[in-house]
Amino acid sequence: MVAEFLRLRLRLLGNTFRRSTSQQVGIVLGVVYGVIMAIALVGVLFGLRGADPDVARNIVVIGGSAVLLGFLVLPVVFNARDSMDPRAFSLYGVTEDRVAVGVFVAAFVSVPAVVVTLASLATIVTWSQSPGSAVLAVLSAVIGAVTCVLAARISVSLSAFAFSTRRAREVGATVGVLLVLLAVPALLLLVITAWGADGRSFFSALESILGWTPIGAVWAIPADAANGEWVLAVLKLLIALATLALLWLGWKGLVSLMLVTPGGPSEVREHAGLGWFGRMPATPAGAVAARSLTYWGRDTRYPTQLVIVPVVPLITVLVFVFVGVPIEYTALLPIPIMCVFLGWVVHNDVAFDNTAIWLHIVSGRLGLADRIGRMIPAVLIAIPLIGLGSFLSVLFANNPDALPAVLGASTCLVLTGLGLGSIFSARFPYPATRPHDSAFTQPQSTGAASVLAQGFSLVGTIVLSLPSIVYGVMGVFVDPDYFWVSLWTGLGVGIVVLVAGVALGARVFNQRGPEILAAAQRN
Repeated sequence: MVAEFLRLRLRLLGNTFRRSTSQQVGIVLGVVYGVIMAIALVGVLFGLRGADPDVARNIVVIGGSAVLLGFLVLPVVFNARDSMDPRAFSLYGVTEDRVAVGVFVAAFVSVPAVVVTLASLATIVTWSQSPGSAVLAVLSAVIGAVTCVLAARISVSLSAFAFSTRRAREVGATVGVLLVLLAVPALLLLVITAWGADGRSFFSALESILGWTPIGAVWAIPADAANGEWVLAVLKLLIALATLALLWLGWKGLVSLMLVTPGGPSEVREHAGLGWFGRMPATPAGAVAARSLTYWGRDTRYPTQLVIVPVVPLITVLVFVFVGVPIEYTALLPIPIMCVFLGWVVHNDVAFDNTAIWLHIVSGRLGLADRIGRMIPAVLIAIPLIGLGSFLSVLFANNPDALPAVLGASTCLVLTGLGLGSIFSARFPYPATRPHDSAFTQPQSTGAASVLAQGFSLVGTIVLSLPSIVYGVMGVFVDPDYFWVSLWTGLGVGIVVLVAGVALGARVFNQRGPEILAAAQRN
């Protein structure tokens, strides 16, 4: 029976290559990314065999705990689609035990499962210094890979079960994006603070805690054995086995429940209410804002733009940490950098509408309402990001006096980005991913519009925000009184650029309606 589930899984994977060309390109890129990740992880774990035992232990246990936690949490947060939903087998007369085993085994046929399995097996080489630790490393690798896949399988099924309604999926996606945007600066600041103080002792203490938890015990087993701590290794092996047993019992119980509750997401529909259109003001700007918020909640192309928001600060901060920039300076960087790209995401928002932009054009002089409504999603994300992120920045930098400067510079970067984006999205729209295509594809642009819109809007945001940034830097190195100058300068410049950009963008939108529609049809 397991062979049937495997054949079905392989057939489903094969059918993915019968989709559109853009979707096939996205699938190929995903596979290539998985291969690169697997090679990189295996290479790192092989190299740790000759590294300092404490360093190898910290990397394996902390990294493994993060991976297992990701397999458990991310499918719920982002509502991953389940192609092997147990409810689909409820009418075939298959026992719940066979469905549980078959769907679980079939879950190993996926890119994340293959990557985590290879990485787990690579830890055998990491801890192969002695026969005893090698044997426990084999057990740890097998248990770790099975636990990760089983955790993901439970998480995906719970996600399909819990997010069976459209509203639940919208809320889940919104909460997921906000959690990622708020968690990244907090984690960055925690890491760089620990690194700047006494990073090795911090990570050792973190590893010692995780090693006794269900998510980290399985990875600490061979590490303890390599250090000669056999009693601790056996105890953590028991924790890992108990965790796996509980997950398996939970998986079987979940399958049993789903088989007698066969309703799927496609069968549960909500027709009551108007969604965001019922919550926003009954004005043209409110209608455009409701439309934009609906797109941001349902269309993956919009939240995909936010991937760059945490990635660039991560790379920048890590580079500064490694070159030895002090923590009191580095901790102030993530939020302003994130705000640069958060305000920048609207610079081509019109093109994402594709031919649906005609709704705004034929409605009359809707330029002002269109410009204001489109920036509402970014504003709603920016408010908690700047408010909470700025507080965390100055807290970890141990410089509370710098709070006005971080608030001012971050707010200025968002507002100027939105103001310039309001102009460039109406004057220089360039081809964007079509609706229903993969969010990671980008059609080619033959003109200079894409270069102008992307380059000038991004550089212009930074240039116009330079006064607030410079005063903030002077507050750090010259006189703390400049922190307040940075705040008021940032607010002043940001509001002026936003108002001027919205006004000019509205005028351009009203004048170039036919050209905007023609550009959308060429996408």
